[in-house]
Amino acid sequence: MDIIQQAKSCTICAPYLPHGTNPVFTVHPKAKILIIGQAPGRKVHESGIPWADASGKRLRDWMGVDNETFYNSEIFSILPMGFCFPGTGKSGDLPPRPECAPQWHEVLINMMPDIQLTLLFGQYAQARYLGDKRRKNLTETVRNWQEFVPDYLPLPHPSPRNQIWERKNPWFAVEVLPYLKQVVGEVI
Repeated sequence: MDIIQQAKSCTICAPYLPHGTNPVFTVHPKAKILIIGQAPGRKVHESGIPWADASGKRLRDWMGVDNETFYNSEIFSILPMGFCFPGTGKSGDLPPRPECAPQWHEVLINMMPDIQLTLLFGQYAQARYLGDKRRKNLTETVRNWQEFVPDYLPLPHPSPRNQIWERKNPWFAVEVLPYLKQVVGEVI
């Protein structure tokens, strides 16, 4: 069994998943843009299609791409920090399970030598990939995005719940989103 099939069949955190395992990710050796997010939500868990929800629609709008382009795995690969839906807590989905990224990310990322842009959505992806370089919180990390490019572009999660964050941080729409659209357009 190849490494992708092994990851798709992973059950390492099954005892902790109230809705069972269903690893949702896409990788392709020719991919140019890597999206590292949190974990699939309930809708994505049920459909098995990454970002097939309201957050995904906002993400595609942010990048200026249509569904066909977004789901072309030779352009976009998608690796969440946790591959399966972690369940729901008091204020939304639970954090991604901590087992997936250490188990699978390095080996899967090494299969994609042509990645030109890595988008880090949310605090979990930024903690893993920016480490001590990230700022005191997500807002400050995203505000200082220019320090991390071209290797990484830290972004907030595109959940509709984060529209309040966007209104409080108008610089995001003025500075970051135009850069995101530009660089995605240049890469694809």
